[in-house]
Amino acid sequence: MLFILMVTEFQKRVYSIVKRIPRGKVMTYGQIAKKLKTSPRAVGQALKRNPFAPKIPCHRVIMSEGSLGGYNGKMNSKKKRELLRKEGFFI
Repeated sequence: MLFILMVTEFQKRVYSIVKRIPRGKVMTYGQIAKKLKTSPRAVGQALKRNPFAPKIPCHRVIMSEGSLGGYNGKMNSKKKRELLRKEGFFI
């Protein structure tokens, strides 16, 4: 069975930034959006569709006010919190 992933150029640009976030560190959706001259919501939508997790560590992206934001299409996911804690980042 052949499985082809459809990833847009925008998603590739988002994933390129996210994959460079070091273990135990986070960036905000807004910080990534500013680098790409787009909106935090657009970044969130790209990460919601991330087919490469955890290699592209979208769990390391949080909201500007410090809350977790979404993970795998769900808000304030326990899984996201667990992944960050395993890496030494506590929210």
